[in-house]
Amino acid sequence: MSAAGSPNPEYVVARVRARRGSLFGDEEYRKLTRMGPAEIARFMEESSYGAEINALGSRHGGVDLIEYALNRNLAEQFDAILDWSEGSLYDLIARYLRKFDAWNVKTIIRGVYTDAEQEAVEVDLIRAGEFDDRRIRRLLEADSIDGVIEVLEDTIYGEPLREAYAEFEETGVLVPLENAVDRAFYERLLSGLGVDEPTRQYEAFLKAEVDFRNATNALRLARSGADIDPAAYFIEGGDLFTRSSLARLAQNIDELVEYIGDSQYGDELGPALRELEEADSLIAFEHAIDAALLAYGDRLGTIHPVSVTPVISYILAKERETENIRAIARGKEAGLSPDEIESELVIT
Repeated sequence: MSAAGSPNPEYVVARVRARRGSLFGDEEYRKLTRMGPAEIARFMEESSYGAEINALGSRHGGVDLIEYALNRNLAEQFDAILDWSEGSLYDLIARYLRKFDAWNVKTIIRGVYTDAEQEAVEVDLIRAGEFDDRRIRRLLEADSIDGVIEVLEDTIYGEPLREAYAEFEETGVLVPLENAVDRAFYERLLSGLGVDEPTRQYEAFLKAEVDFRNATNALRLARSGADIDPAAYFIEGGDLFTRSSLARLAQNIDELVEYIGDSQYGDELGPALRELEEADSLIAFEHAIDAALLAYGDRLGTIHPVSVTPVISYILAKERETENIRAIARGKEAGLSPDEIESELVIT
């Protein structure tokens, strides 16, 4: 586990490809939608989640057991990737995994905002980023959003959150705070990348991720009809929008859909855009964006098979597996039918 030395993509990619073969496929997901939580846990015990299910089974049960096992397995998988990595490869992977710090900050802020129990918040945390256990514990113990920001003062999130706090106090909604976290993460993610061809392709992938995030934000704002300035929620770094074009297009959902359809992402997102027009289903569009980003990462991984891109592609695929299994478990707990649960999954 070192940022020193020469990068070792051949070794890391070989290890990652071996693990990719153990990810659940569409058929496994369909089987899980027809099981109860206890059956899902037993199914996971016979898979790559066996160690986590066995270690946690004496303390947790049902959906809680599944949630804790998923998050522990995810963190351990990504810690292992960092342990294998050296040099600039380590740096590129580590900065991408900081997305889970951003996830945890937003999760904790939502928990404070809704006055949720600490244990209910903790089960949703993914300890795969840079924050150590001590900082996570301090964040969980914060009893106000101002207290959360204070714990983060020495991180990249401190100043942006402090600046967004005034708007949060004025509006009473979390959007300014959550967007401040996302902007801080992506600005750091895209800064100081290398100049070789594989890294430029990786940068193109990251820009697509920013574009898709901006597209989703714009569609949410267009659908909401709220009196919110879309430019205030623009994330720098993508190619699809400028701050002014996002602000203009978010005022008219038909123009926004047409603009995305005519862009370089039209082929990947065409079916989702049609569904958005016909069924007005933003959830389906967001799922399609996730699937498109997975496919885009996989495609770049074949262009530069010995680079950081196949590693990032695996990270996305593993994250998606975790979210799909979580959605199935929560759907079963809520009494949803298999078809209803399947509509909530991202399946490629």
